[in-house]
Amino acid sequence: MRPSKDFLRPLAVGAPTPPTDIPARPSRAIHFFDPSNAKMAAKIPQMVGGVDVLLGNLEDAVKADNKVAAREGLVRIGQETEGLGGPDSPTQLWTRINSLDSPWALDDLTTLVPAIGHKLDVVMVPKVQGAEDIHYVDRLLAQLEAKAGLDRPILVHAILETARGMANVEEICGASPRMQGLSLGPADLAADRRMKTTRVGGGHPGYLVRQDPPRNELGVAEIEAPRSVFQQDLWHYTIARMVDACAMHGIYPYYGPFGDIADVVACEDQFRNAFLLGCVGTWSLHPKQIAIAHRVFSPSVEDVAHARRVVAAMGDGTGAVMLDGKMEDDASLKQCLVMVELAEQLAAIDPELAEQYAAAGSED
Repeated sequence: MRPSKDFLRPLAVGAPTPPTDIPARPSRAIHFFDPSNAKMAAKIPQMVGGVDVLLGNLEDAVKADNKVAAREGLVRIGQETEGLGGPDSPTQLWTRINSLDSPWALDDLTTLVPAIGHKLDVVMVPKVQGAEDIHYVDRLLAQLEAKAGLDRPILVHAILETARGMANVEEICGASPRMQGLSLGPADLAADRRMKTTRVGGGHPGYLVRQDPPRNELGVAEIEAPRSVFQQDLWHYTIARMVDACAMHGIYPYYGPFGDIADVVACEDQFRNAFLLGCVGTWSLHPKQIAIAHRVFSPSVEDVAHARRVVAAMGDGTGAVMLDGKMEDDASLKQCLVMVELAEQLAAIDPELAEQYAAAGSED
């Protein structure tokens, strides 16, 4: 690890200075698209402003013989799509490069950074095993940025898809000042852990808690009697640990893919679990999931209105007040400020939410 005095110095002569903090840009939905798919690519200009992040996928779901076409397609999209990517855009431009042990990852970076590095906000790195993977990408990006004359560092996002990556999650988060966040990769992680599920995210009917058996008048447990069953979340521990690691390092956690596109109800439940635990967004694999993500990862009008009431009642934030029969103190204020700040960030890019939140404020 670099000593602290060198941590925020550029890793290449002429590279932009690394960020001292990661901006909280709304990223409720990271919408994946295949840049080699002409039908998908044609829809991108119309999606700018309607989704927080558009991600050109170069890795999984892109066949080996389409890798070059996907890379070249992303370059065209980045160069030709107005308003996409960069610090002032309502829609960020991300890419998921191929895994670092593949024959394509190096060409992904050496092609994309010179061509569209000025518009590329985040590079998502799959199957990150430890800090060494981030160090490699960090140095390479600095060299390419310097060569391309970029004045803004490209950020790095890691996907947790292996047991080793999860075991090293804290050091991955702190490996570089470029680190923007982490995403859960449930399918690859399940395989690497030898979990007995073939689902891409979501719960499993076999992972459950069963109510204790009732007892008869003699106090004997009736094992065969009907009992309530509650399906559990396979990913609760993993998401919670990921959230803690990100919070410790001032970066952002995301839920990953939900593979059952048709089951929009379970999708929304899984997204909401992640939101409540602290995730700021999720992946979208189909346009119908964008609306779900925008709805779930935006605080409700009722929550924003309540949070504003607490902030107003707390004054300087010290002491405690009673509001609607409940005690609110400095810890309550901190919780409410999370809601208020998120609402303000979203209102700045979403006119419909801005109107709803403004109306909630007028009713306080």
